[in-house]
Amino acid sequence: MIAAVHFQNFKALRSAAVRLGAFNLLLGPSGSGKTSLIQSLLQLRTLSALPAGTAGELKNQIPNRPQIHFDFDPPFNDVRVTLGCDGDDVVCDFLVVTHEAGRAEEGKWTELRSRLQTIRAFTFDHSAMAFPAKVAEAGELKANGSNLAAVLAARKRHVPSELGSLEADFCRIMPEFSGLEFRAVGDEHVELLARLGADGELLPAQNLSQGTLHLLAMLTLAHAPEPPGVLCIEEVDRGVHPRLLREVRDALYRLSYPLPESGGREPVQVLATTHSPYLLDLFREHPEEIILANKRGNAATLGRLSDRADLLELMKESNLGDLWYSGILGGVPGE
Repeated sequence: MIAAVHFQNFKALRSAAVRLGAFNLLLGPSGSGKTSLIQSLLQLRTLSALPAGTAGELKNQIPNRPQIHFDFDPPFNDVRVTLGCDGDDVVCDFLVVTHEAGRAEEGKWTELRSRLQTIRAFTFDHSAMAFPAKVAEAGELKANGSNLAAVLAARKRHVPSELGSLEADFCRIMPEFSGLEFRAVGDEHVELLARLGADGELLPAQNLSQGTLHLLAMLTLAHAPEPPGVLCIEEVDRGVHPRLLREVRDALYRLSYPLPESGGREPVQVLATTHSPYLLDLFREHPEEIILANKRGNAATLGRLSDRADLLELMKESNLGDLWYSGILGGVPGE
């Protein structure tokens, strides 16, 4: 959906641009723009629901005011959206849409803005996911995953086949478990439990590891009946054992590259941040999916790993994880 993002004076991204693909893995030190990229998408979602301003109004804003420009893939490639932001707290409060004149082009923006409303971002909190959730919060998964139990319990009632697919994946990846159960807590809450395969003992979510809960949350997104158009996940490797990272990648890949049996579902654009060299190693065959964030002084840049002319030569000598960790590729804290 989103082909490229261009930043001007937005936090550390003083003058930076990055192309986006169907799947995007972001690596880089703290303060290098990874979260800023995700925040810009959320601000795009918010402002696209409001009336747009005009290019003249944007031009009359304070000089050097932060701006973010968005370009899109076909059929929206002739639409450009610009956000104007407040330089004090860098909250964007102004949106301009540029496209050709005519009713057809107006219709494109109407369709595009409805798709932009489906952008979602997640930073999972295992302590919040461990507690029973309110049954009334059984809609879409919250940004921190705190309503995980309610979302999965609702799927068991309304779309049992979807929950069955999720359970099958979960038990295959973590064979010590044989299924998921749900238990009412009072009249308003539901608790998530995992059944151990050996003796059928039920473990409450509060007794599950951080990595187990994060895996369940990501599978919940991967098996969502109606996934978002753009999905952002912070620290996708958090709490997950390195040997299970391939499963995490593959679950998210199924969103970006839907299989024929998905019934023609639209691809989901995924942006995931990580600090794991082990996860990076899994992208040796697809370096075009890696975005490296670099920071020098107070300025940060974003770039595609595949744009490096010497990448193939470097990969003959070492794997991607070691190359990144050593600093050869960039995207590491400054010395």
